[in-house]
Formats: sequence, structure tokens, C-alpha cells
Amino acid sequence: MQEVKKVLVIGSGPIVIGQAAEFDYSGTQACQTLREAGCEVMLMNSNPATIMTDPSTADHIYIEAMTLEKATAIIKRERPTHLLATVGGQTALNLALSLEEAGVLDQYQVKLLGTSLETIRDGEDRERFKQRMLELDQPLPISQTIETLEELEGFMEKAGVPLVVRPAFTLGGTGGGIAQTKEEARKLAANGLQASPISQCLVEASIAGYKEVEYEVMRDAFDTTIIVCNMENIDPVGVHTGDSVVFAPIQSISDKMNQILRTASREIVSALGVVGGCNIQFAIHPTEQTYYVIEVNPRVSRSSALASKATGYPIAKLATRLALGERLDDCINPVTKETMASFEPVLDYVTAKVPCFPFDLFPGSDRSLGTQMKATGESMAMGKTLEEALQKAWRGAGIEQAPLYPNWMKQADTEVLWQEVNQITDRRLLAMLALLDRKAATHEELAEKTQIQSLFLTTLETLILMQESLDLESKESLQQAKGFGFTDQQIAQITDVPLEVVQQQRNTFLIQPSFQMIDTCGAEFSSLTPYFYGSWSGRTEVTPSSRKKVAVLGAGPIRIGQGIEFDYCSVHAVRALQKAGYETIMINNNPETVSTDFEVADRLYVEPLTIEDVVHVLEAEQCRQVLVQFGGQTAITLAAELEELGYQLLGTTADTIDEMEDRDRFYQFLDRLQIDRILGQEVSNEEELTAIVKELGYPLMIRPSYVIGGKGMHRLTTATDLEKLLPEMVFPILVDAYIEGHEFEVDCISDKTTTYVPVIMEQIEAAGVHSGDSTMILPPVSALASLQDEIEQIAQTIGQHLDYQGAFNIQFVVKDQTVYVLEINPRASRTLPIVSKVTGQPLLEWAVQAAIGMKVEALPANRLTLPFHAVKTPVFSTLKLRGVDPMTGPVMRSTGETLQWTEAGLAKERFVFDQTTKTAMAKRTLRICGAGTDAWSEGAAVQPDTEFDTCLVFFSKSESEREQREKALAQGAIVITEEHLAQYFESVQTIPMCTVKPLSEWTTQKERIQ
Repeated sequence: MQEVKKVLVIGSGPIVIGQAAEFDYSGTQACQTLREAGCEVMLMNSNPATIMTDPSTADHIYIEAMTLEKATAIIKRERPTHLLATVGGQTALNLALSLEEAGVLDQYQVKLLGTSLETIRDGEDRERFKQRMLELDQPLPISQTIETLEELEGFMEKAGVPLVVRPAFTLGGTGGGIAQTKEEARKLAANGLQASPISQCLVEASIAGYKEVEYEVMRDAFDTTIIVCNMENIDPVGVHTGDSVVFAPIQSISDKMNQILRTASREIVSALGVVGGCNIQFAIHPTEQTYYVIEVNPRVSRSSALASKATGYPIAKLATRLALGERLDDCINPVTKETMASFEPVLDYVTAKVPCFPFDLFPGSDRSLGTQMKATGESMAMGKTLEEALQKAWRGAGIEQAPLYPNWMKQADTEVLWQEVNQITDRRLLAMLALLDRKAATHEELAEKTQIQSLFLTTLETLILMQESLDLESKESLQQAKGFGFTDQQIAQITDVPLEVVQQQRNTFLIQPSFQMIDTCGAEFSSLTPYFYGSWSGRTEVTPSSRKKVAVLGAGPIRIGQGIEFDYCSVHAVRALQKAGYETIMINNNPETVSTDFEVADRLYVEPLTIEDVVHVLEAEQCRQVLVQFGGQTAITLAAELEELGYQLLGTTADTIDEMEDRDRFYQFLDRLQIDRILGQEVSNEEELTAIVKELGYPLMIRPSYVIGGKGMHRLTTATDLEKLLPEMVFPILVDAYIEGHEFEVDCISDKTTTYVPVIMEQIEAAGVHSGDSTMILPPVSALASLQDEIEQIAQTIGQHLDYQGAFNIQFVVKDQTVYVLEINPRASRTLPIVSKVTGQPLLEWAVQAAIGMKVEALPANRLTLPFHAVKTPVFSTLKLRGVDPMTGPVMRSTGETLQWTEAGLAKERFVFDQTTKTAMAKRTLRICGAGTDAWSEGAAVQPDTEFDTCLVFFSKSESEREQREKALAQGAIVITEEHLAQYFESVQTIPMCTVKPLSEWTTQKERIQ
């Protein structure tokens, strides 16, 4: 093992489509492993919502913009001996390459841990990758690396179309895609060259329709190699693996082909010199025993997180140990505690991954899938059959099964369903189920149209046949339905009986779920790891303890409006409960997160977050107490049913949650406390709507209750806006007057004796922009102390009268010196991890202590006054979602956030959060102003044919400029659609970027001045 003393670990920055929580999981594991090995660990990551940037993860945390300048400053200050760049996704790899090219690593004598930069280039640089594969005699599709559009024309003359465009050094397929025509190819290549940091793309003859499989490989520096896991996409080549339903292990290829690909995988990682984890993607001919190599990722990846959780083999942890120079056959597998890490995992179950998409937030957006990833997160499930694993993963992703596919598909024209199939949308498999159910398509027709393997079509047919033959009076039939993943609720719908009848019949037949341990070795060796999945066959392996225990509900898949911040909250909730002497039971189904690391909670269950699945776990563990307030909206929507079934919700009641979530009851609560609120009321029909619109006048806000990310919210300025919206309105709905004021937000901790407001957050953008999409400054820069005192006092009044203990969030709007309460979220919020890091206080621990009924002695009476400001910046993935307007409004669009530090409230890093944005800021100066934004800046007026390739910022607020906003984004410009943010942008142009400081330095310079 080499002498490694000080290691800088580079994280992945904000959550974006293509690079999400999986790198928080791998980065956190890497930091822990390095510290266990006696290393001093420095961490660079700009994402404030993650466990990775928690002070407990590394010795020195730098929450800084992911730029060469900031990385250099950290290296200069900390003088690390080594750098680990393979656990932070594409962002970390690109930054490591920039550091080497700038001579920084040589200058400060920093060595790379694990896989070398040359190997990374071999995997990421498309031309080098092609040459290395040819040297190894590995088959590749006909392809050419291009750096100009002229080179594309030459390739099309030889190979024609369709073709695939794959930009170099981008994540999630950004800028790429499949072109069916030459014109499409030219557009795609132009975008791809723009997206690639080295302006390079690989163009290849399309092999769409081939089977796509992945192999997750581990190799040490001594050339011991194992295949941790192999995985198969349901969708053939042409749909990004992140957007496809995936099964592990591979289901539909022959053993001979499996052995060929295993050998190829070993040869590739050996020849490239990978040390640690590596992901290899192959395309297999649909009918012949031939294959192509598609891609090699010489780092841990999204698939590594899935493979880790699917097998129980902790890839990132062991990859870090290999990077330190250990051998695979010297490392103990932490699951079995007795086998070596060179022992390949064996699965006696099937794992399914179902992606989650943000399309429901954006009606009218382009739902078609291709090589550019669009999913924001994923749901994972295990079962004994393909059918069981798939159905569990579907419901874990929140996909409506009524009983097998969404209700609207029952009434939809057959033509509409075929459209979903032929266009390849996120709803394709469900539409296929509907077509099979109606007998409007045969197995053979679907196989021909989709090129999906026959085995998977048979899986869908099995579900349809089960639905048709289900006999509630037959034990065998009911047992079979449960084994195929049907819930009691689905069975009740199919047989048209009340749910209680199904439950009673199941109990009569003694059909109960069993929970098996994920042990990495197919039960060949004993395992002590308390990591379980549920199924309906075999003997249960769960023995409940007699300790006092609490179940913590996670937040499920990452989606817009509910991101990685709830993983941070869940993990801290588990730690605080353990500290208080409780056994912890974690229930979550997100394979990307730290909360589903089997070493976090005392017992981990990867199960869907539905009432039925959760109750089965609670019954198996004989657990009566549940913590829902740290699992976002997903967890609190289960509160009422859990309470009805006799479970105790810690810190709250279902009635209190409903009082805050139901807009009508919420307004009655505020009125009782004589707290100012926006004028508005709930309406149940169009007649009531007409009356309240007449009374309030325009502008108006329309909002439903119990929503994530502002789904279903609209700001209406004219009667025409209302007319357009009426056909899609679902009553009851709340209609509010819209106040264009100044928004503020607080996270509170209450133990019923004290309600603590750590710091007040000020929103830069005007009210009406979703708080998740806004720039937040904490503490405020423009609010008088008296106004902040009033906000704090209102929050404390609410805390005293709310039947609630733990963490909750309040949003305010201020207009003409009047403070109105906009909403109260009876749960931990998106911003709580940020507030925890900025204040340096154990807010989650205090919240848990309060929730379990303790008086929190450490809870301060008054808020902190900080001698610095932190700026939260939203980060958007709109470029990946065609048809989604980048204009901000009441519906949340951002996928992640970064944090910046400043002494004065102005942070240039608000617009420079990674190397790409920094390069744009340095190279571009042109400002372009859209209609009505002349007062925002001195810039050129936008024209219909304006090109944005030299534009720094495009100011635009007109509905008619939507296409130009999308074009500006695609060409690398910053798009600003709100005046206050435009003013902030202009203000920061003349200031330098902030000096780097570790998190501990910011949080220890607190001055508690009141």
C-alpha cells in the first residue's frame, strides 16, 4: 500500500440530469475509506445539499465553484500529496484534466490516485478510445472523430444516415443523439461540438436496435479483475441507459455471449490500466453472436451505484482501497465479513431499475427518448421474478398502475398508444401493456416495432394474463399474483372488491411477504449485513429485535422539487436516532443515495414508498413509530394512512400535516393567529372560480394542495390565461391574489417550548418565482433588522401554536412593510442542509431530538447574525429537456444547487459555478436584450435570426421569445428571465471572486450579535 498522507477528493458539483446523487454516495464512501486508511482528506464540491459536503465526511470541506481557479487555490493552500478524481463523475474528471494541463499537479507535486489521467483520456477522448479498441481487436461501429462540420459531411458521404453523435467529455449524452436525416445530423453535430469541452464528437453508423448491456468491472493494480455485476436495458441501443428500464443480472443473452463479453471486459480494463471501478457498455446483435463496444467509463458511474446496491458489493469503497494500492484478494468483503473482495457477487434474485422523468411538471414538453439522458432519478426494486421486480420498481417510481397502466390509457385511442410506442417515450412499456390488454397488438408486432427482446415482451404478457385469470377464491392464483408483484390494491381493482376483502383472503390463505437478505453470495456464505428486500416466496430472514426502534421513511427517487437534500436529512435523522439509543430502520428505494448504503441504518429495506409496502416492513420489524418529516413530500403523503393503521408519527400528527397542506385549512389557521396572509380561497367548481376571480382581479395564483415542485401552479395575468387553463383544471383548487413582493424563507426547529429560527433567507427574484429556482442570500442583505425581527417573531408564534415538533419551513412575502405568510411546510425542507452548513449547527440532530419528544436544551432562543453571506444558486438541466421553457416561474425547473460565500452579499460565482460557465464568462462579453428588457442592461436588441455563440447573457421575459431562449441556452449563453436577477448579474461583474476558505473557517467566524 503506497504512502498516502493528504488526499484531495473532487466531487461532482450540483445535481444535473446525467450526474446526480450517485456521486454523493461514491464520494462519501471514498472519503470514509481514505480516513479509515489514516489519510487526511480534503474535499472540493460546490453542492451544499449532500452528505459529501457535511463536516463529518472529510477533514477539510471546501464548498466552492468547480473551477480550475478554485481547485488550484485549494491545492496551493492545503498542499495535498494525492488527488482522487474518479468518484466525482464527469465534472471531477474534467477538472483533474484541466489541473494537469495547466501544470498545477506538477507544480505542487500532486499524484493521482487510482486510474491514471492517460487512461481517463483513453476512455473519454473519442479518437483515442477508438484507437485503443482497434489495437485490442475490439469491434466498434463504423465511426469517425470530427472537430468540424466539414468532417461530418465527409463521413456522411461514406456511411450515410442514420448516425449517432457522441460528444467527447460530456455527461449524460449531453449534446448528442441519433440523426435520421443529414439535416438532423448537421444540427446535432453543431450542438455536440458546442457541448464538448474539447470541441470533438464521435459520429458512428447507427446500431439502434441492438441489445444494450453493461458490465461493471473492478481491477486492482496487480491485474486481478472481477465482474461485479452485469446489467441489461429493456430498450435496445438508441435510448440512453439512464432513461431505460434496466435488469440485473442480464436476462436475455446466452451463456456463451456472456463469457465472450466477460473476457472482453477483462481485456479492456487490463489494457487501459484501470485501477478501481470501470463501466463498459456493449451492443449485441439481435440475432447473431456478435457485438460492438459502445463506451468505457474509467471511473465509478451511475451504473456503479446501481450495481453496488443491486449486489450489496460496495464498489466505491473498494475502488478507493484499490486506488491506495491494496489488492482485491487482500480486501475483505464488508458484507460477508469472511469472503475476499475478489469473490464475484452471486444474485439469487432479480433487480429492476425504473427511471423517473420530470415531464409531468412540464405538460407539452418533448417526452421522446434518445441518446441524451432526460431522467432525473431512479427507483430500484428486487424480486424473485422479472414481473415482481418490474412492478415494484414501477410503483416505487410513482408510476400510476390502475391496475397495470395509467387510467388515461384505458380511454385513449389505439393510435395514441401506438404513438407512444413508435416515438419511444417514457410511457412506451405502459402503452404496450395497454395494447396487449386490448388485444390491439400481438407479441410479434411489438417485437418488430420496438426490437425489444422477446423475454421482456413475455414478461408484459404474463402480467396481462395474470390479470385476466386472477381468481380470488384460489390460493394458488392469489399466491401467483403476489409473486408477480401485484399489490392488494391492484388485486382489489382487478377483482372489483374492497381492499379489505383481498387482505382478509390473503390472511386466510396465510400468504405473507418474506424478507430476504442481500448477501452478495447467493446464500453460499453467511452474512450479517441487515440489508433486505421483500418478496412473496421463501422463508423470511428477518428476526425483529426487542429494542426501541423507529422507521425512517426516505424520499424515493430524485425528482425536480425533491432532491438529494432529503437524503441528507434522512441520513442525519438515522444518526441522531442512533445517538439517542434507538434502533433505526431505513425504508427507501433510491439506489443512488447514501441513505441506501447498508452501513448507515441498523436495518435497510429497499422497498417502494407506498403504504402497502411500508406497512409490510413495519409489521416484519414489529415497529410502531415512524419518522416522516425527513423524507420530503413522498413520506408525508403516507402520514394519514399510517396513523389510521395505528402507527405513531413522531413529532406530528396527520391532522397537523393536513392543516398545513390543505390550503383552505391553512388559511383558517393563519386567521386564528391573526397573521397576515394573501387574499384567496379554495373553489370547488367553475362557478365559484368565476366569483373569486371577479372579487380578487388579476394577477392571480392558481395552486393545488399537496404538491411537489409547484406542480399545477400557474400565475395568471389576464382572462385569456384563465381560459387556456380551464380545460386542464382539477377542482378543488386554491385561487390567490398575486403580490409582487419580496420573498423570505426560514427553516425552524421547534420542541414546543422553543422555536428556533437559525437564519433568515432572502430571495433575489420577485415573488412568483419558485423558491427552488431562486437565488437565496442568507442572512438577508436588504432587509432591515426590524423586518427580520418581525419575520422571526411570526415564525416563533406559529411554532408555539402548531402541534408539531421537529423541523418545518415557512415562506413569507413582504409588500409595503406588511409581512404575509405564503406557506408552511410541515417537514424538513430543501434548504435545511444549506442552513445547517452555513450556521455550523447540528439542526437535524436537534430536530430529531424534538420529534422524539425531548426538550432540546441546546436550542438557542434567537437567530444568529453572521459576519458573512452565503448565496444559494439554482442549477438547471433545461437544455436536456426539449420543449421546456427556461423562463422561471411558479413551477420549479432546477435540478440542483450550489453555494457561494461572500462578505458583501454579492457573489460572482452565482454565475460561475463550474469550468464551463467560467470559460463562457471569460471569453464572452455580448449582452442581448429581449422585448421589454432594455432597462435591465445596455445590450444589443434580439433579432429573429440572432446567433448566441458569442453571447454572455440573454435577458428575456417575453412569452414569444421561448425558441430564442432555448437556442441561447444551447449555444452556451446565460439566460436571465427576471429583472431582479438581471440587476444582481450586473452588480457582480466588477467584483473579484471570493478567496477560498474551508467550511470550518466560515462557520467559526460567527459573531452572535443581536
